[in-house]
Amino acid sequence: MSVPTIDVSGLPEDAPLIDVREDDEWTAGHAPGAVHIAMGQVVARLDELVAREAPLYVVCRVGGRSGQVVQYLVGNGVDAVNVSGGMQAWAAAGRPMVSENGAAAQVI
Repeated sequence: MSVPTIDVSGLPEDAPLIDVREDDEWTAGHAPGAVHIAMGQVVARLDELVAREAPLYVVCRVGGRSGQVVQYLVGNGVDAVNVSGGMQAWAAAGRPMVSENGAAAQVI
């Protein structure tokens, strides 16, 4: 199954973004307005994802974990798209980031 993918440059400003990274990665820096659902929680929270506005754009650090999540979501009838290059590409493109700990936002 091919995974629907989009580059950060093509991502709409108001795209519903799901960040599947671990808690420490999220805390260090994430996109404003993103929703944090760690990869290990996706199966348990599938109903929540199904109920969200589609398409869902899924991001991780570089695109591997989010690609796996998108494959799972699409297989379960969710309109989902992998963000190519993940948060590293997001930061490199100069997109805004926030942290949860008051420090300067960064991708770890």
